[in-house]
Amino acid sequence: MNARITTGPKAFTFIEVLVALAVAAIGLLSLLRLHLSSMATADVAQAQTQAVFLAQEKLAELSAPDYPQRGTDSGVVERNGLRLAWTTEITDAHSRATGGWPLRGLRQVRCTVAWQQGASRKTVQMDTYIADSRTNEPKPQ
Repeated sequence: MNARITTGPKAFTFIEVLVALAVAAIGLLSLLRLHLSSMATADVAQAQTQAVFLAQEKLAELSAPDYPQRGTDSGVVERNGLRLAWTTEITDAHSRATGGWPLRGLRQVRCTVAWQQGASRKTVQMDTYIADSRTNEPKPQ
């Protein structure tokens, strides 16, 4: 029979436990930082999504009439605790092919939405073009 004699402690020492806790704390802190970063990114994405939805809504409102009148409009909307300032501008469309002359029967509709995100001001701008449906109608004789 072989008898085994061991000398020394059979449990973890205090220093081993402290080192293990330090490694675990460093790992958890990095996970916490990653979580906070993802939350900040989600907040930015949510604000931008709200701005895009508002811009689409305003463009749809202006596209509903047959042929919108030239002009500008603006306002402020609060959605989900976010204050969004919007501006719409309807102008005659211009083309480089015509040397910057207005295109007959075509209007450009532009919506700009701005909001404050932390210390910086963010904006989203959307454009669309609306044609006058009466442009190609036969003229009465």
